[in-house]
Amino acid sequence: MFCRMTESSEGLSRRALLGGLAAAGAASFARPARAARRISVSLNARGESLVLVQGRAASPLWRLAAPAPVVRLARGTALDLDLSNGLAIPAALSSRGLALPAPLLAQAEIGPGGRATIPALASRAGTGLLDLRLLADVVAIRPLPVIVDEAATVTVDRDEVFLIEDFRLKADGTAVAPGTEATDAELLYTVNGQTQPEIALRTHARVRLRFINGCQRAVIAIKIADLDAVRVMAIDGQPAEPFLARNGAVVLPPGGRTDVFIDMPAAKTALAVLLHDGSNPRPLARLVTASEPPLRAAPLPPAQALPSNGLPDRLDLKTAVRAELALDGAEWRPPAQFSATAEPALQAKAGRVVVLALTNKTAASRVVHLHGQPFRLLDQLDDGWKPYWLDTLALEAGQTQRIAFLAEQSGRFLVESMATSWAAPRLLRWYEIR
Repeated sequence: MFCRMTESSEGLSRRALLGGLAAAGAASFARPARAARRISVSLNARGESLVLVQGRAASPLWRLAAPAPVVRLARGTALDLDLSNGLAIPAALSSRGLALPAPLLAQAEIGPGGRATIPALASRAGTGLLDLRLLADVVAIRPLPVIVDEAATVTVDRDEVFLIEDFRLKADGTAVAPGTEATDAELLYTVNGQTQPEIALRTHARVRLRFINGCQRAVIAIKIADLDAVRVMAIDGQPAEPFLARNGAVVLPPGGRTDVFIDMPAAKTALAVLLHDGSNPRPLARLVTASEPPLRAAPLPPAQALPSNGLPDRLDLKTAVRAELALDGAEWRPPAQFSATAEPALQAKAGRVVVLALTNKTAASRVVHLHGQPFRLLDQLDDGWKPYWLDTLALEAGQTQRIAFLAEQSGRFLVESMATSWAAPRLLRWYEIR
């Protein structure tokens, strides 16, 4: 029933990318079993200047900002997101990892200079994002990482967010907006807003790296050179059956998240973190050996699975509601033209299992993001599924993939689709769970 990722990371092509989908003892990050009272988090969509290339002027950008660079919460936390829109365009807040009213359906747009309070719930642990890019393709806006901690103990020495973003820069240093042509623009990738940062780790330290693809359209693979023991622990915020990533590489569609555990070896030279985007590998960051002594005499044994988020172990495919969703057609509309009165792409009753065939009949690779429900990627014969949950999937041109999910949340939710090129428009439909 289960299979493993087996893509090689050496010379990864676009096709391969899309097909892949401080103590002697370890620090135990124990989280409270119950969340605190309801909290408020201030969010601000605002302009900023970021030096993307050393020696050049800072580039003007837009950012979704909070008091801290990462919003970190206990599982079960109820919160009010107090959002001020400093953009010159309307804003709609979407999330991967938090439950909140569906943008453009149950959540109204926030006009320029406006402010709104949006309720949210950290119902499941995992790595996620808060994002304003749904209506903001006319500017380059940076998302905000979110971590919802497990209630149970997870034993790691370091916990590092790795937000990867891409920028297209004109000669004058200004950033080209996604969804527009970027001819002759310079392509640049950053990690947490930095170019090729160094991360110092003690020998035999167990590190949780939370890779987040914050790129606008690009499907990417991240490989740690000379380190094959990269254990995948969670994908798209949901615990996975742990497995070793082939050659230390993981593949992420835009918006995708993968949590991996590594044990820092006694490396004499820095370990290069490389990004593959279908062309040549690019240096992204470096893991260097810290000057302090090793944390322990030998690496820890392989990690066990992360605590369950309560998703079902099995899905009954025999009695599932079956539907097909083609990724082309006039029903798909850009966000500015989206209408909640349009025909839904799918309707199902709450509590039912849904098998959805996603068909890409276009001539370009496409990415699909299903709001509201995490899903399993089915095997080609419909006789099982991969050992992880997803919320985003990349499909090659002409490809059909089947996914299955439990329709656990009632309401109306968006489906996003876009080609994997910078200038491609973001397109929307919606579905309903009754």
